[in-house]
Amino acid sequence: MLAASLIGSVVSLEPLAERHVAELRAAASDPRVSQWLPVPLHEPRWFDWWRDDARSAWETRRDVTFVTVRRSDGVAIGSTRFLELRERDRSVEIGWTWLAPAAWQTGANVEAKLLMLGRAFDEAGCIRVELKTDARNERSRAAMAALPAEFEGIHRQHRVLLDGSYRDSAWYSVLDREWPDVCANLQRRLAARAG
Repeated sequence: MLAASLIGSVVSLEPLAERHVAELRAAASDPRVSQWLPVPLHEPRWFDWWRDDARSAWETRRDVTFVTVRRSDGVAIGSTRFLELRERDRSVEIGWTWLAPAAWQTGANVEAKLLMLGRAFDEAGCIRVELKTDARNERSRAAMAALPAEFEGIHRQHRVLLDGSYRDSAWYSVLDREWPDVCANLQRRLAARAG
């Protein structure tokens, strides 16, 4: 159920396919895209690693990887995933989200979150959706707070980065009882952009 395409007015979220790869590679070419990601997607070998990992995760049902496609011209502008699928706990994480800088502040991320949260809560029956980011990523943390998602704290030394340093992760969540208010907020934000 989580894997079907999601269609909005600004973006659609489509399962990763070979036809998306060249546009995604171009979207990831700016180093700013990867600043807070686990790997530098602007480097070809790491983009290829990401692509192969996304495909493997899809095939093994570990993650559900979507391509974020701009509706106005059909161009792939980024990607996002459902991760940590825990059916028994009725919980999922939204993560590995990235967009080309030209898509920042366009409503693409707002609508993608609206679509994914709607799928998780309204269709899949989740009771909890998690989000996390590098604790230093102020832009992402502000976006999570603006949903609004509840800040749950910092997991110290949560990940080991490629250079051997440690990443502290800031954790956020939205619960099913909070979803109606979050949904209304996201819809208001999208309407304000369209107006």
